[in-house]
Amino acid sequence: MLSRAAAALTRAGIPTPTVDAELLVAHVLGVGRGRVQALAMSGALLSAADAVETADLVERRSARVPLQHITGRAAFRRIELSVGPGVFVPRPETEMVAGIAIDALTADPSPEPIGVDLGTGSGAIALSLAVEVPHARVFGVENSAEAFIWATQNTRDVGAGNAKMVFTDLAKALPELDGTVSVVISNPPYIPLGAIPRDPEVRLHDPAAALYGGVDGLDVVRQVSVTARRLLRAGGTLVLEHGELQGEQIRALLTADGWRAAATHPDLTGRPRATTAVR
Repeated sequence: MLSRAAAALTRAGIPTPTVDAELLVAHVLGVGRGRVQALAMSGALLSAADAVETADLVERRSARVPLQHITGRAAFRRIELSVGPGVFVPRPETEMVAGIAIDALTADPSPEPIGVDLGTGSGAIALSLAVEVPHARVFGVENSAEAFIWATQNTRDVGAGNAKMVFTDLAKALPELDGTVSVVISNPPYIPLGAIPRDPEVRLHDPAAALYGGVDGLDVVRQVSVTARRLLRAGGTLVLEHGELQGEQIRALLTADGWRAAATHPDLTGRPRATTAVR
């Protein structure tokens, strides 16, 4: 079954067919991927019912339905999240961006530093901040009703009592925190309207509001800059994820808005995917 599943996924153009096949079988069996690998090595058999269910899931994945929508789960740093239609699926490259914010929040000498995630989606970044910096207070801001439902569920499931999800537009978010926040992070929509994502999983299944950022892709980035300047205390840090060709534009934008020390950072593949600045 694993061989057949991987072959079908290969024909469908799935970039990681063997991994996806193992994860789909793991989902059907209710075990981890390592257990599936061990069962395969020992020549274990799938029941007829499990084989039929696996074949159905492979067919859905071959149609480029995101793996995370099929399993309903997405791993992110130390946590696992519930995801599905209506919310952006968190990506591995965002884990590095979140790490920058976590380091900045950890380095803050305040006994209870405050972190804010603007446009939190599933809550992946906000909840990672809350879990990995447990003495901090963290707020996730989201204006999509569908995404907010996922973020609220994930907050409950993760059990991060120091995290709070707030349903509001980021332009007017959290005025009661003005001038007190230590770190603001955002993974905003930054794809220009004329650009079409290459991967069908993104193009067909991620919500458009989480992808497209206006003609040049920077409309929401501009608003994040304004809101973050209002929220952050002097010396506070802004962390932005963006496309690999946008670093120069974003540094110029932030500098023009009065930010200091704007710098762009590479991800694990060497692509410039995050920019930081100091209030």
